[in-house]
This record gives sequence, structure tokens and C-alpha cells, in this order.
Amino acid sequence: MKIIIKTTQIELTPALKEYTEEKIGSLGKFLKKFDTKEEVEIFVEIGKTTKHHKSGEIFYAEATMELPKKVLRVENSNADLRAAIDSIKDVLKQGIQKYKETFIEKTRTVE
Repeated sequence: MKIIIKTTQIELTPALKEYTEEKIGSLGKFLKKFDTKEEVEIFVEIGKTTKHHKSGEIFYAEATMELPKKVLRVENSNADLRAAIDSIKDVLKQGIQKYKETFIEKTRTVE
């Protein structure tokens, strides 16, 4: 699994990069069947929505995962950047599990 991180209006600190890679990288255990030659890529974008916001800083996290014959896209906004990253990880996990179920159902009906 290949993780590509892009930032907007914030600096990618080593701690933030490590946190993002740790959280999103934990999805790799669900993708072992599909990720034989690092075919699965996850594009993660994190940043601020605007430079000034009435209620304080609002951060967002987006992720796009390319699976065989399927693209999963998730986004979330939150006052805490780490909470936004956790949220997209959870939604991606659900999407992967649903994809695996339909993939397994299709292969079972073919056999």
C-alpha cells in the first residue's frame, strides 16, 4: 500500500506525517488480498479550510483510495485535525469491508 500525503495551508511536520501514516497505514491489514504488488494507492490531503474562520480554525482531511475496479473517497472537517484523520480512517475501513464482501460474493457466484 502506498500512502501519498498532501497538505494545504499547513506545514507537514514529522509528527503529523507519522500520525497520518500510522492511522491510514493500519488499513493495510484489510487490503492484503488486493495489495499484492503495491497496487493500492491512498491519496491523503490534510489542511485548513480557510485562513480565517469565525469559530476558530477548521481542519479537513480527505482520502481517495484506488482499489481494483473501485475508488473510495472520504472527507471530513473538524476543529481537531487528528480527529478528522481518525474519522476518515474509520469510514475507509467500513468501505473496504463492504468492498471485500461484495468482491467475495461475486467470486463465489462465479465458481
